[in-house]
Amino acid sequence: MPKPSIQPVSPDTKELLSIWRSSVEATHHFLTPAQVDQLVPFVRQAFSQMEQLLGIWDLQGQLSGFLGVCADRVEMLFIDAAHRGQGLGGQLLQYAIDRFDVRHLDVNEQNPQALGFYQRFGFQVYARSALDGQGNPFPLLHLER
Repeated sequence: MPKPSIQPVSPDTKELLSIWRSSVEATHHFLTPAQVDQLVPFVRQAFSQMEQLLGIWDLQGQLSGFLGVCADRVEMLFIDAAHRGQGLGGQLLQYAIDRFDVRHLDVNEQNPQALGFYQRFGFQVYARSALDGQGNPFPLLHLER
């Protein structure tokens, strides 16, 4: 059975921001639309800072998600809301584990579904920060595998 394709993607790919927004709106219910909008410049900048930026294309050839890795850390993993639950995030994460030996990542405490996802891949919480990367009161859980 054919599998979705995982390939490097350019940080300038227009679909990345659309996928990010779709994913965040589906999973980050603790953020207001205005807060999501405020994150856009940070996210755009982060795309170009990834050592590895990989996209996953579904069987119809549509870019459906992406993953960003720096050193042994997953910095971003987002799947378009229309493609959630199809195993694409798991394929991206397993690819990062196998190819880049990722061992660390952060997840928002208010996103328990994501926490459970990462725990299924062997990641465990080792620390907590009260603030997110922008200094907002959205606690982060620090995970390692």
